[in-house]
Amino acid sequence: MDSNDIDKLQTDLNGLGELAVENAIKINPGKSKAVSFTKVRAKERIRYYFGDQLIPEANSFKYLGIIICSVLNWADHVNYTLRKASKARHFIIYILKKGNSTKYLAYTALVRPIFGCGVVCWDRYRDGQVSTLNQVQKKVAKFANNINESGWETLALRILIAQICSLFKA
Repeated sequence: MDSNDIDKLQTDLNGLGELAVENAIKINPGKSKAVSFTKVRAKERIRYYFGDQLIPEANSFKYLGIIICSVLNWADHVNYTLRKASKARHFIIYILKKGNSTKYLAYTALVRPIFGCGVVCWDRYRDGQVSTLNQVQKKVAKFANNINESGWETLALRILIAQICSLFKA
């Protein structure tokens, strides 16, 4: 990153701080993170300040439930989604013992929305990431239907449908 760009961003942060003081708006720089988006392995440390407080540097951050990584891949978000969906699956299995329709409703209410968060951004061609998430769906389908194949649409198909819908809306 060019030092001129760093200076411009720091000037903008200083201006934002002055505007916040003028309008009596409190901004907590401790909740902010400085992320440099690059694939360079050895990157120089960049220090940004908001007022007199240093903005901590991070490799990734969570924004609206989506984890964005500095190298712009979705591995961290997929792993987070996998852990969250697995917890929801275990909750469903623990709570519900009988009733297939109830199990399916619990899946569509608790597990499936976790897969839908940020699905448009995912790269459906990363088979390893999508297949690990599909394994969670298969386990829930087996539990809900007591069979190996559920007939439920796959995650790859839902990703494709979501991407087409978002393209149509744009």
